[in-house]
Amino acid sequence: MKKKYWQSFGERNDSEGFQQSTQHEFREELPLEGLDGKGLLDAKTPRRDFLKYLGFSTAAATLAASCEIPVKKVISYVNKPEEIAPGVANYYASTYISGGDAVSIVAKVRDGRPIKIEGNELSSITRGGTSARVQASVLDLYDTARLRFPVQMLNGVPEEVSTFEAFDKLVATAMSELGGAPLVLLTSTITSPTTRQLIGEFLAKNPGSKHIQYDADSYSGLLLANEASYGKKAIPSYHFERAKVIVSLGADFLGTWLSHIEYARQYAQGRKIDEKNPEMSKHYQFESMLSLTGANADDRYTHRPSEAGAVAVALLAELGGSVTAPSLSPKLKEGISKAAKDLLANKGNALVVSGSNNPHVQVIVNAINEAIGANGATIDWSAPLQTRQGIDADLVSLVSDMEGGKVGGLLLYGVNPVYTYPDADKFKAALGKLKLSVSFNDRLDETSELCKYVIPAPHFLESWGDAEPKAGYFSMMQPTIAPLFKTRPFEDSVLKWSGSSSTY
Repeated sequence: MKKKYWQSFGERNDSEGFQQSTQHEFREELPLEGLDGKGLLDAKTPRRDFLKYLGFSTAAATLAASCEIPVKKVISYVNKPEEIAPGVANYYASTYISGGDAVSIVAKVRDGRPIKIEGNELSSITRGGTSARVQASVLDLYDTARLRFPVQMLNGVPEEVSTFEAFDKLVATAMSELGGAPLVLLTSTITSPTTRQLIGEFLAKNPGSKHIQYDADSYSGLLLANEASYGKKAIPSYHFERAKVIVSLGADFLGTWLSHIEYARQYAQGRKIDEKNPEMSKHYQFESMLSLTGANADDRYTHRPSEAGAVAVALLAELGGSVTAPSLSPKLKEGISKAAKDLLANKGNALVVSGSNNPHVQVIVNAINEAIGANGATIDWSAPLQTRQGIDADLVSLVSDMEGGKVGGLLLYGVNPVYTYPDADKFKAALGKLKLSVSFNDRLDETSELCKYVIPAPHFLESWGDAEPKAGYFSMMQPTIAPLFKTRPFEDSVLKWSGSSSTY
């Protein structure tokens, strides 16, 4: 199938405004009548003619690229809010929430509009750090692709539902027609303790219903391996600042892996030399593709993607584990042997992490960390990380139940499985069989446009809330601007449909 690409939503939808903007791109004919009738190279003064042509082309391109700026009138406040001084920014502490990630931030607000996001230096987790996603998230607030009101999808076309009351009535009617079939809430990882409580109350009011968490960037293998090794389906806190030797098996812990903002700050501590820290930490990286973490390693070794498990087994064998070392290239063996010697020489001050989502590989990594005394030193189980809790098998089971008619309705929040799920076609077909499907996503993404109802949730900069990225570590969320569109928090909808008269 031939792929199509568009430069804007206007071009994609072929709107009337886009058609008008593409007509008469050059507003006047180029004044080239002064040029010779001959070609530029054959003219008597080709250099002069060329400069004329270049000058006219530049002017025309400038005109073509320019746009008419609408006239905006400045009107002074009749009753100026005390907290607003024109041109003077205010700063609000809040929390960035997206796809399970939770980062404490400070939002810069000028004239009532958020314009910049920075990390909150008072956070004991990120210590003022952010990522490219956090920095760019303010742009989502003003994204013209956001859904501006609740809609009902009729034959694939969104039809506005005038009020929230009317929307609630439509959903209530659809729920009453399920005939006792269970509802399923499919969300990204929920770090908010308040939201988790509300979901629990909703499920209690709807017997047989359940909540499934799905992470597009899954760490299911790590969770299942920890359950098998330690009886805890959780992810511990890693302390790279305590490690004198770090071995990463494909984990880009400086760029994308788990709590990478936190890990980058920790890693930097061990890489700075001063009177208190006269030696840098040693960093080995084994990976298939160059990553930000690999680019910062002292020793980097490459291998095939299919050899990720073999490298972990070989490292465990070098550390004295009761496993047989597989066959690997001489250079890779040399690197593994060198890393193993440094790990053994720094027992209790070393750490091994893996980016594999294979639970068997992660079980081997757990055995490696046991052998080098990492647990209780560089690995801390007292404050588990809570930003990734999804188990892949749960979604596979859900799709199977949807296909078998065992699910009456599906409520989706913060997920887009039609786009991110590996077997998207199967999920898409199963979704079409449901009597009720409601999306709380803020735009008509690939999944939302296939649901029967869509009620957009507000942007995190428009919301109240809380988050617990690590057990015992809380971060609060407050709005920095009034909602730009007719949106309603997911929690409010859950309360309404639970029969509660209160609001979130």
